[in-house]
Parts: sequence; structure tokens; C-alpha cells
Amino acid sequence: MNDNLDAIDKLVQGKDLILNQLRQVVIGQEEAVYQILMAFFAGGHCLLEGVPGLAKTLMIKTISQVLELQFSRIQFTPDLMPADIIGTDVLEEDRTTGQRQMRFIQGPIFTNVLLADEINRTPPKTQAALLEAMQEHHVTTGGQVYRLDQPFFVLATQNPIEQEGTYPLPEAQLDRFMFKIVIDYPTEQEEFQIVSSTTGIDEATLQHVLTGDDIVELHRIVRRVPAADNVVKYAVRMVRSTRCRDPVAPDFVEQWVRWGAGPRAGQYLILGAKARAILKGRFNAACEDVRAVAHSVLRHRILTNFQAEAEGVNSDTIVDRLIENIPE
Repeated sequence: MNDNLDAIDKLVQGKDLILNQLRQVVIGQEEAVYQILMAFFAGGHCLLEGVPGLAKTLMIKTISQVLELQFSRIQFTPDLMPADIIGTDVLEEDRTTGQRQMRFIQGPIFTNVLLADEINRTPPKTQAALLEAMQEHHVTTGGQVYRLDQPFFVLATQNPIEQEGTYPLPEAQLDRFMFKIVIDYPTEQEEFQIVSSTTGIDEATLQHVLTGDDIVELHRIVRRVPAADNVVKYAVRMVRSTRCRDPVAPDFVEQWVRWGAGPRAGQYLILGAKARAILKGRFNAACEDVRAVAHSVLRHRILTNFQAEAEGVNSDTIVDRLIENIPE
């Protein structure tokens, strides 16, 4: 128990140091950064959605630098192939013996933090190349299995307004992302600071706060955080309430939802709640933690129907109503 408390103290101090380092480069967007850190400490992947120019790429790259993690970026385009992500086998000849053999050249997926930039601009075949890596943390090519270094995170971005030439992510891949984080415009004061700080000559010097080994250890600590039965039941009830055919679903879900969240949503609600509790300096997850991560976990797992679209109702509206209606 003392080891756990020491780890919590280290994490809380580390969180403050991380945020202080990030503020030198990323202005505003602290809620988005906070959610990314929660996903990192819980071992989950994130999908970031926002219009261009909101520092999505800068945010991810800066976090990986502060956490001393290896970073790779893939710009997803319509002509990107799975081998461009995973790697490829090449035929090599030994000049001394004259023998030829196949050698695997690793692709950019062999990293700690993989930025999949504009992931919805590549066809489903290439998008699917990430599925095995995201779930199993290894890739298979040429009949061989190659383990990925730990920790391994995929942070994908997509543009919500420019849909020409895009390929919507299949539900199976969306479900692999622990959080879907919506990046909004900065406030007027934040935008003033952004313009002022990025048009000068000063460059921030970042310091490393946590290492990859620290992050892997934090994964284990987060999973050891207790969640009482009533907290788990609350999370399960929230997930089951998103399914229009479930008896516990409220009337508005039957009216607006075509397909609800699966069991993985409940797992991520509890893991996210545990990570949030740790970041808040507590060693127990509460219902308030579940509510705090509910939008990020559920918004991409609730498929609305035509009636909802006609009435201007989206998945965030449904999560709001669920939080209001489900008692602790």
C-alpha cells in the first residue's frame, strides 16, 4: 500500500510538471491534454477530432517529448499502403557467402507514440493495418509475429468539416480507441497568447518528466486502483442504457439511437475513472470519475439514427441525458 501511495505522489507531482512543461509550447487545451494523460496512464489509445490549426499534432509531439517516448508520425493519404505502416520484407544478399535471405525492415509503427494524422483519409484496408497493433501490441507479416515496444500508444487525428476524399472509420476500429477527444477553438485570451508567442524568436526548452518504464509501471498501478461494486454497476448501467433494445434503456435512447456501446466501453469507463482518480491524488475510483470520462468514452460508440440527425441530436447530447437520468 505504501508503494502505491508513493507512486500516486510521484504521478501527481509528475502531472503538474508535465502540464508546466506543456504550457511552454501548447497554450490552452488543458482539458484535452488532461484526457490524453489519462489515456496514457490507463494504456489506451485516443482519437482527436478538431478543425485544422488547433495544435493537435503539436500537442501529441510535445507530450511524447516530455514523457521521453519515441515518436513517429504517419500522414495518412489515399495511396498509403499497409506496408508503409508495418514495414516490409526485403531480399538481401550476403556479399561474402553469396546467400540470399529475407530481412524485415520495420515501419513507423515500431515506436512508443504513433501519430496517425488524418486517419480517415486512407482506405479501410490501410486503416485495418492498425487494428492488430492497437489491440494485441504486435504485428504479423510474412508469417512472423513482431512485438512492439512498450508503452505503445496510437493517437489519431481527423478533421470533422472536410469530408471529401475521406473514408469513415469502421465501428470496429473506433471501438479500439479508449477516448474520442473533441478539440475546440481557443478563447480570445488564449488565441492572443498563441499569436504572440508563435510569431517571435523564443523557443521553449522542454525537460523530460517521466520515462517509458515509468509509464508501464503506472499502467499496473492504475489497474490496482479499487473500484467499488456500486461504481462498476453504475458504469455498466450507463453502457447498457445506450442500447436501444436493452430493457434499461430510457425512451430517448429508443427514439434516437441506432446502435449502442459494447462491453469495451464499460472497461474503458472504469479504467478512465481509475486513471482520473490517481491524477486527482485518490486511490479509489468514484462515480464522479465515471461521469467525467463518459463523453470521451461513449461519444464514438453511440450511433444515432435518422430521427436524431433530423432533430439535431448527437451522441454528446445523449450522454448528457444519460448522466442526468442514471442514479448512482
